[in-house]
Amino acid sequence: MAILDIFKKKKSAKGKSIQASPSKVEQKEEKKAEKVAEVKTSKEKKIDLAWAILRTAHITEKATDLTAKNQYIFNIFKNANKKQIKDSIEDIYGVNVISVNIINIHGKKKRMGRRQGWQPGYKKAIVKIREGQKIELMPR
Repeated sequence: MAILDIFKKKKSAKGKSIQASPSKVEQKEEKKAEKVAEVKTSKEKKIDLAWAILRTAHITEKATDLTAKNQYIFNIFKNANKKQIKDSIEDIYGVNVISVNIINIHGKKKRMGRRQGWQPGYKKAIVKIREGQKIELMPR
């Protein structure tokens, strides 16, 4: 039963049991490390929630022309609102958002021969950021 020996109290040379107690400094350091870990996990959770609002960057010719005016276009989920979009973009890209405009694109009727169906609609957001800041959507 050597495995269970780690749970037994150690005995000193005189036969008295000794329990190792961490010093107060070590306890404070452990608490600080726990707080740092909590902050990191909360930031990670916040960014995960941000990606639950943004789908993708909407990259077209018009969208690339709008980057000269510090405006960026994103495809978003149907249930997202302006406040959530602003918070998520600030969290992910680290920029200051000035305004958010939302456009709801309806689905379109499509036809392939005799078959008829619908192309799904989507929602997009035009985000204006502060002058001098940039969002790099396409990695170089």
